[in-house]
Amino acid sequence: MTQEQPNNPLHGLTLEKIVTQLQAHYGWDGLAARVDVNCFKSDPSIKSSLKFLRKTQWARDKVEALYISTFSKQSPWSR
Repeated sequence: MTQEQPNNPLHGLTLEKIVTQLQAHYGWDGLAARVDVNCFKSDPSIKSSLKFLRKTQWARDKVEALYISTFSKQSPWSR
């Protein structure tokens, strides 16, 4: 069952896309400074980060919150 979530800024985004965009924006060091998890500090890669975040809900929540605060600043013209 698919639900419409027009107000959910993460709707339609995969975890891989979220991590990839954050990594491109902040780099691994910037990500590690904002979300204190070893998968961003020690030999980081998209694949290892996804594996960890899929198993660790609190870390995934922090990454998703960072994505929202970084990329979901809506301008009045984007509505």
